Amino acid sequence: QVQLVESGGGLVQPGGSLRLSCAASGSTFRFYTMGWYRQVSGKQRELVADITSDYKTNYEDSVKGRFTNSRDNAKSTVYLQMNSLKPEDTAVYYCNQAMGAMNHWGKGTLVTVSS
Repeated sequence: QVQLVESGGGLVQPGGSLRLSCAASGSTFRFYTMGWYRQVSGKQRELVADITSDYKTNYEDSVKGRFTNSRDNAKSTVYLQMNSLKPEDTAVYYCNQAMGAMNHWGKGTLVTVSS
């Protein structure tokens, strides 16, 4: 089975940076698009960024220019570098692997941006 484990969340001040990591196991990692989603209480989970098997990236407009998605296939790990963080970025961030019609999710890591 696919297992995804996020890490790197925490409390940061506005304007600060964090790097999230998602370690994957149980699949041939390099074959699949990986995504980062975030969710605030009472709201739907939303796509933040994704990265395809051939390293193409896409970003939600509000994070474009601030966040960078990358992957290291040798380590079966995807990263989300988050710079210039804003309070609006506060959420639980989830790692996702799209495997055909089946999505796999990590348990999430909390990012809090606050003074």
